[in-house]
Amino acid sequence: QVQLVESGGGLVQPGGSLRLSCAASGRFLSINNVGWYRQAPGKERELVASIRSGGSPNYVDSVKGRFSISRDNAKNTVYLQMNNLKSEDTAVYVCYAAVRVALREITNYWGQGTQVTVSS
Repeated sequence: QVQLVESGGGLVQPGGSLRLSCAASGRFLSINNVGWYRQAPGKERELVASIRSGGSPNYVDSVKGRFSISRDNAKNTVYLQMNNLKSEDTAVYVCYAAVRVALREITNYWGQGTQVTVSS
């Protein structure tokens, strides 16, 4: 019923910036909680940032002050602005969304992931 498509990943030097996007398409009534996870080799999956509809954003401590999550409800899109990137930010970033697909049904969806590599 719903598809999440990420974009914006790539290779960037330390101190650089990237902006990730995640757009939802399909049949749904609304999108509630949205966010970004990341998965790096040899590390556990980590919730980087999340934001509820009408709520304030939440961040893991390691990205506070550098990353910013936002959402454009008119475009059904969530963004992750990443500034002052560090090598330890290198990972596959995956967006997720809790989506109301029917009057009494909320389902979690995941994107395919986008690679972020921070290297000089």
